[in-house]
Amino acid sequence: MLQGGLPVGAISELTGAVSSGRTSLALQFVARRTAEKRPCAWVDVQDAFDPESAAANGVGLQELLWVRCAERERGSKAARERKDEVTRSYPGRPQPSWKRLEQALRATDLLLQAGGFSSVVLDLGDTALEQTNRIPLATWFRFRQAAERAQCSLMVLGRHAYAQSAAAVVLECSAQRAEQRGGTVLCGFTFAVRRGRERHAPLEITTRKPVASTWQANAAWDEEARA
Repeated sequence: MLQGGLPVGAISELTGAVSSGRTSLALQFVARRTAEKRPCAWVDVQDAFDPESAAANGVGLQELLWVRCAERERGSKAARERKDEVTRSYPGRPQPSWKRLEQALRATDLLLQAGGFSSVVLDLGDTALEQTNRIPLATWFRFRQAAERAQCSLMVLGRHAYAQSAAAVVLECSAQRAEQRGGTVLCGFTFAVRRGRERHAPLEITTRKPVASTWQANAAWDEEARA
């Protein structure tokens, strides 16, 4: 679908509802990176990342930095009041506060600026659209520039596409059916992935002879420049 994989030095968004396959797709990508001994980072807004599932999908945990976002005033009266307010606003679906989302954005910024990571995953999980819409567009463009400088693949997981024109690729995931054996044993899921948007991504810096065609230079990245 992408003629080789997700672009390096750009933002890719994997969107879809819960159990749509977006996390499984991201884990497969990170597994390839860590298998090559390339450090990756997973910024977890809702503290929902499961290391055992990641390891079962082939992710090398020794090459993965897990950033767990949490409430700063945990246990304080202010934190409890905020949690109660969020619960009233979204009954039946616990939501992280803006403080937790702000932590995730700052952590992502620091990781991209520091460099050294082949891939950074910003997992927004099931964060409400009311909160993600508060992220300024300038933040996404800053992330894109930092990812390009660091030659890092930034993956954003969420229910919707948030980075707008700052994203190079948007993949829309959806669940198709659950596979059962004997009518009682769940043995897997079938997912569908649709390309929502793809634009030309920056090439990886290389000493090889440049290709003659402008279209090839923008679109036909070589195998090493793809994830």
